[in-house]
Amino acid sequence: MAIKNDVEDWGGAGSSDSGERAWLLQSPSVDSVRQPESERRSSGVSSVGAVFIVVNAALGAGLLNFPAAFNMAGGITAGFVLQMFMLIFIITGLVILGYCSLVSNEATYQEVVRATCGKVTGVVCEVAIAIYTFGTCIAFFIVIGDQLDRLIAAAGHNAEGEDDHFWYTNRKFTISLTAILVILPLSIPKEIGFQKYASTLSVMGTWYVTIVVIIKYFWPDKEVTPGYVPTSSASWTAVFNAMPTICFGFQCHVSSVPVFNSMRRKEIRPWGLVVTFSMLICLFVYTGTGVCGFLTFGSNVSQDVLMSYPPDDIAVAIARAFIIVCVVTSYPILHFCGRAVIEGLWLRFQGEQVEVCVRRERRRRILQTLVWFIITLVLALFIPDIGRVISLIGGLAACFIFVFPGLCLMQAKLSETDVRSASDAPVFAVVKKFNYAFNPRCQMTEKRQHNCLGVNV
Repeated sequence: MAIKNDVEDWGGAGSSDSGERAWLLQSPSVDSVRQPESERRSSGVSSVGAVFIVVNAALGAGLLNFPAAFNMAGGITAGFVLQMFMLIFIITGLVILGYCSLVSNEATYQEVVRATCGKVTGVVCEVAIAIYTFGTCIAFFIVIGDQLDRLIAAAGHNAEGEDDHFWYTNRKFTISLTAILVILPLSIPKEIGFQKYASTLSVMGTWYVTIVVIIKYFWPDKEVTPGYVPTSSASWTAVFNAMPTICFGFQCHVSSVPVFNSMRRKEIRPWGLVVTFSMLICLFVYTGTGVCGFLTFGSNVSQDVLMSYPPDDIAVAIARAFIIVCVVTSYPILHFCGRAVIEGLWLRFQGEQVEVCVRRERRRRILQTLVWFIITLVLALFIPDIGRVISLIGGLAACFIFVFPGLCLMQAKLSETDVRSASDAPVFAVVKKFNYAFNPRCQMTEKRQHNCLGVNV
């Protein structure tokens, strides 16, 4: 079974041209070329490798907000139950995306949504991805500012116990300097393949942060005074205040579709095992950080748990450095995803020739990068509270986890039912034999035959 929308739904011939332009302008680093089945099975990603990639996509700076999420939920019990309840739907959504990618023969999240749910829903999904990556980039700048503030405070603490304040230690200056000297040069290139080594380092950093938070709970600093530790939520609705943080932390669904398509065994059963083990690893990391960080500080815990620790703690300072590395290397990747979506939308609605689009690609890329970079930096400088940003992008993450996979599954099942009904008709059988006999493209599997006949399945 294959999903294929009508020509009108894709915008006619213009959509085909825009698809060709998008293909020519894609970076080789994203591995967009679809390999033959035999070659993919020999060179594809193993299940163990897929687990690591999915964990890498899920883990990140979001773990710093989990202690505050347990506080908002009303305690450990309420937070853990909510997390386990949501984990069922998170894993189910990942499996659904793998299934829909298989039947639609598409390799990215937005392409799967477009193929199964139609043009309008596909555009909505692409806009949501762009907004989500944009908001996440703002959150990354805020995290950089928070951690640099503490590192500078620790480095500038003089013998008399007073902090030295200079213009070059100002938060806005340090964020801007780091952004211009490090993040902007990493964001402009067309390829991001060099980021794979830094991504491995960032995953190690998140594990280190979890270990530090757990150790600091059992052996707390003398300066730390825990606040009130609630054991129950004020109301049952207050529990859901933690949902945006949980969704933001576990959201790896947009990245999961390319991972599924890169596996040696592109099947639902091994994919289900991959996402289950991956989410259990993330659950351990997030729960360990959330529970121990919450019990250490109680209701006094900050939105960023590392901000609650003393600035001169060496182990915590190393954790802050790891988090800075994590967000500095993650920003270009998120920006690349957002820029690719914007580029795709631009090409889809433009009628330029392929040669013109290729020739102007570099100019568009630099302009898009500069506009994206400047706006996210300015907003981060004037929105110091990361909790507000997490609330917004956490809501969008919920759409990627619950809404779009649910819509894709319903449409795929409805289309499958329609095709089964149509395949029983005598006319359909005659047309099917005619196409198979005279059209070489239809001499494939049953899935390809449906697709060649142009049936919405």
